[in-house]
Amino acid sequence: MDAWHWPPGAWPLVLTLGMSVALLVDRWLGEPAVRWHPVVWMGRSLQRLQPWLFGGRAQGAAQARQRLWRGALAWLALALLWTALAWALQAALLQAAWQAQGRMPPLLTSLALALLLGALLKPLLAWRMLRQEVQAVEQALAQSLPAGRAQLARLVSRETARLDAAQVRESAIETLAENLSDSVVAPLFWFALLGLPGAALYRFANTADAMWGYPGQRGGRDWQWAGKWAARADDALSWLPARLTALLLLLANPAQGGWRRRTWQQLGAQACKTPSPNGGWPMAATALLLGCRLGKPGAYVLHPQAPAPQPAQAALAQALAGRALGLWLLAAWLLAALYGLWALAASASVKGAL
Repeated sequence: MDAWHWPPGAWPLVLTLGMSVALLVDRWLGEPAVRWHPVVWMGRSLQRLQPWLFGGRAQGAAQARQRLWRGALAWLALALLWTALAWALQAALLQAAWQAQGRMPPLLTSLALALLLGALLKPLLAWRMLRQEVQAVEQALAQSLPAGRAQLARLVSRETARLDAAQVRESAIETLAENLSDSVVAPLFWFALLGLPGAALYRFANTADAMWGYPGQRGGRDWQWAGKWAARADDALSWLPARLTALLLLLANPAQGGWRRRTWQQLGAQACKTPSPNGGWPMAATALLLGCRLGKPGAYVLHPQAPAPQPAQAALAQALAGRALGLWLLAAWLLAALYGLWALAASASVKGAL
């Protein structure tokens, strides 16, 4: 099977249209039902292997090594499973498109393929839900501080009972910024590079990190070593998307100072303040653009000389993120179109030489 019987340069355009379709479906329909959600299925597969991670009778250093290797093997097995399933789905669509070429115009075949890929990509990203959850925190906070804390607790793993109103708002904005990368830009990035298997691999890795990657006691188990591979794998796969998200935020928002030299100079220093090697980048970019501080009590403060965020800045943060996502799509379409034109010209040149 060879998908490249289409017009030269068609595949990047198919992928870009697929991304656009996924975001449109996300905007119109939101998340699929739980029983049909592949990320829920990924989570359940991770839960099923958790008892095996903590099996065995080893103690001390031997136990730590055993849990580390079991965590790595379990992660690799499930990553292979979900990536293979996504590859099989994509291969089936490509095979169907190839077989339809004699009966359908190439343009219509490519369009149908993009629509189907976009529909399959949608559950692997969550832009609408992210925006709604962050909006809900601000709406609850407008009612009362306890309501805001309770709503925030749905989004974050940190303790919320002692946060004041400013800290609740900071946490919500941080969640928006970090998950703009984790839940939107990163799946799109890996889809653009590797198609549906790339997006599925990333979404699995991010889900595994959320369930296994945080060290400490959870459910009566110590995850210090069992989840270490999951955490490092997510760090590796998120490294480029996190920095790309920060870049998109700055470039898409010149009116908020995104093009100023001082903003770019401060970005790296602020981003490195967080324990995460990746999460600090979109959070620092957002703090600098909003002109407010963001932080986690007792852990870090980004842009510390700035005032606490106000309600209007929570709404502005969503606008900043939306513009960054729009810039991603614009850049993807431009690059795909340029590649398509180059491929057509190269193909015509080869045919002329023959």
